[in-house]
Amino acid sequence: MSAAQPSSSPLSTALAVTPVIFLTLLLGASVYLFGADSSYGANQVALILASCATALVGKRIGMSWDTLQEGMINGVSVGLGATLIMLAVGMLIGTWILSGTVPAMIYYGVQILNPGIFYAASAVICAIVAVSIGSSWAVAGTLGIGLMGIAGSFGLSPGITAGAIISGAYFGDKLSPLSDTTNLAAAASGVDLFDHIRHMLWTTVPGFTLALALFALIGGGEAATPEEIAALQLSLTSEFNIGPHLLLPLLIMLGLIYRRFPAFPSIIVSALLGGLFALLFQPDAVRQLAGASAGVIQPMVLLKGIWISLFDGYTANSGNVFLDDLLSKGGMSSMLNTVWLVICALAFGGVLERTGILAHLLKIILRRVHSAAGLVSATVVTCISTNVLAADQFISVALPGRMFKDEYARRGLSRLNLSRTLEDSATLTSALIPWNTCGAYMSATLGIATFAYAPFAFFNLICPLLAVLFAFMHIGQKPLETSAENSAVLR
Repeated sequence: MSAAQPSSSPLSTALAVTPVIFLTLLLGASVYLFGADSSYGANQVALILASCATALVGKRIGMSWDTLQEGMINGVSVGLGATLIMLAVGMLIGTWILSGTVPAMIYYGVQILNPGIFYAASAVICAIVAVSIGSSWAVAGTLGIGLMGIAGSFGLSPGITAGAIISGAYFGDKLSPLSDTTNLAAAASGVDLFDHIRHMLWTTVPGFTLALALFALIGGGEAATPEEIAALQLSLTSEFNIGPHLLLPLLIMLGLIYRRFPAFPSIIVSALLGGLFALLFQPDAVRQLAGASAGVIQPMVLLKGIWISLFDGYTANSGNVFLDDLLSKGGMSSMLNTVWLVICALAFGGVLERTGILAHLLKIILRRVHSAAGLVSATVVTCISTNVLAADQFISVALPGRMFKDEYARRGLSRLNLSRTLEDSATLTSALIPWNTCGAYMSATLGIATFAYAPFAFFNLICPLLAVLFAFMHIGQKPLETSAENSAVLR
């Protein structure tokens, strides 16, 4: 996003906070009136009205409507890449259910995973894979879907399961040199990537250890009985031709991302591979989805079934209410509400930055900093606030990184402390905000409201607190030492 245009009137603090207060009141009313359903339209109205309020502030300080509108458009453009990925994941979910890939993950998963340690095991599995491929989104869109299905089969909490998936996915994403946000945090702070990763261990390892302890403590005491699991497996085998070969699309997708293929084409290829597997191994399910009579073999009917799974997902009609609810999902259409939410949120973030309101508010926070611990705390607050207002984790890493970089050095702190704090706060809290691109994606992909899983995303909640606590206790706060960092401040 470009910087705010010069205005004829100064931006006062009273004007700057007006849109923020207005949005807070509207979102509060939205949640009060609509509860967990607020993200299905009510929050979008709040964000659009808040964008209009911000535009009025822009007009008040002398900005033209064309400039303000350009800010909204630029804000939305930031999230277009994420929007394409969301739509592609919708396609992938549809074909992977139709092909039997997701049912196979559930079938074998309930055999391998113990309900008593399921939450902790899910977090560890997602963490290992995320470190390897560097993408929390890919982990949630692949393993996460299967683990949510397995949790449903066990009768375990979907909210806690989603929290465990997100905790593990973000732990791995945070420590992976392949991660976009990890590279961005290092670049925005002006530090070496691997020095950044090593310095993050101070908060990341204790944070994940505490999260695992909490997941283990919760356990799975009310899991389904072995008889119920056996009945579910029988239902799966009656609807799909289950076999280990159906896990190949998952392995191929993870391999593509590991080899640094871009996420969008990797997901599209994997979705189409799922469609091919459906044709080869689940022709009856494809014909049923297309509405054709059993035994009718027509190429166009099979094409229609695959096409439906891509845009409208899979609809199960097994007669087993639980199984039908578990597997009836996916398709591009399932992501449209999320896309709607993200567009409205990014439009608000774009006009907020174009008017200079965002930078003005961040400078107010910086002026109140009087100590090294206060600086870290201010960074955490700034990153979380930017996640809420700008609705995109990349902005929430890059903007505070630029603003605070020299301030850390001036206070005798290595910028590695900044890069770590950016990840502890901006990266991790993005998944906890319903209208942020990350929160919206995780909610749509895992099929559960953000507010329902947020209290159980323990790792994402613990790390920002550890960042502040360690700053006040002077734990892991690296002093400014290198000549490179000093010369960077002088420049």
